[in-house]
Amino acid sequence: MPDIQISVLICTHNRDTYLGAAIDSLLAQEFTANFEIVVVDNGSGDLTREVVEQRSSHPHLKYIFEPTLGLSVARNTGAKIASAEILAYLDDDAVATPQWLQVLYSAYQDNSQLVIAGGKVTLIWPPDIKPPKWLSPGLAANLGAYDLGDNMLYIQQPGSTPRGLNYSIRRSFLEEIGGFDPQLGRVGKNLLSNEELQMTEFALQRGWQVAYLPQALVAHKVAPERLKPSWFLSRGWWQGISECYREQLAGQADISQLQRGSEKFVRGLYKSLQYITDPAERFDNLVYVYGQIGYLKAAIHRLLFKENKK
Repeated sequence: MPDIQISVLICTHNRDTYLGAAIDSLLAQEFTANFEIVVVDNGSGDLTREVVEQRSSHPHLKYIFEPTLGLSVARNTGAKIASAEILAYLDDDAVATPQWLQVLYSAYQDNSQLVIAGGKVTLIWPPDIKPPKWLSPGLAANLGAYDLGDNMLYIQQPGSTPRGLNYSIRRSFLEEIGGFDPQLGRVGKNLLSNEELQMTEFALQRGWQVAYLPQALVAHKVAPERLKPSWFLSRGWWQGISECYREQLAGQADISQLQRGSEKFVRGLYKSLQYITDPAERFDNLVYVYGQIGYLKAAIHRLLFKENKK
C-alpha cells in the first residue's frame, strides 16, 4: 500500500479473546490518509493467528510471529516491519475511538519537535463487576487509566508519560535511541515496566517534546483476574524492580539506592497506618510499600552480584 502515513502495531501474547475487538476498532478508523495495522504475535499458543486471518481480506492488516518473549522485543520487531515514520501502539485488550489515528497523526504533522504522544485512557469493567472499595484512583492507573484533563499539554515530568497501551512515537527518534530496551517491559508473566518512562526521559534530555492528547481516546478492558489484591501487590513488586533496573541502566546504581528505597518504604508504611480507616488509600500505600521491597531486593542483588564479580 503506497504512502502509508501511520503504522499501528498491536503486540499480543495469548489474548485471542480480546484481540479481535482491538483490530476491529482500527479497521473502523475515520482516517483521511493511508495506514496499516501490524499484529506482532509474541509467542502465542492460542488462536491469535486465526483471529488475524479471519480479517485477512483487509489490505491494511499484516501479521508477524515473534518467538522471543518480551513486550519491548515485540515492539521493536513491529517497528522494523512497519512502513511509516509515525508508529502508534495499541494494546491487544484496548479499543480505539474512531478519531484516534487522525488525532495522533495531526499532532505530528503540526509539530516537528513532537516525538512521543499518547491520549486519555478510560476503563471498561467486566460485566456485573464494580470497582472494589479498596481500589484508589492511583491504583486504577495500574489497570491502564490515564487522564491528565481535557486539554492538550506537553509532558515535563517523565512520571506523567503517556501509557503504552495508547502510545505513539516517531520512528526516527526510536532508531536514534536504539529502540525499546529489552531489559524493561513485560516478559511473559513478569510485570517489568518503565520502558515508556525511559523513552520520555530520553526525549526530554534531547530537547524533544512529548504530548498528552485527550482526544486520542482509548478504552481499556479490565480483565477480571486483575481485580484481586494479589495482582496489585505483584504489580507493585515488579514496579519497584523496574524502577531499580531503570536507574541502573541510567548509571545511577550505587549504595544510595538502598537509602532511597528504605526511605520510601518507611514513608509508605507510615502513610498506610495514617490511612488505616480508608481501605483505598491504605491498600494503595501497602502496594507502594511492597514495591519498595522489590526495589530493595533488586538493588541488593545487583550490589552483591557486583561485589562477587570483583
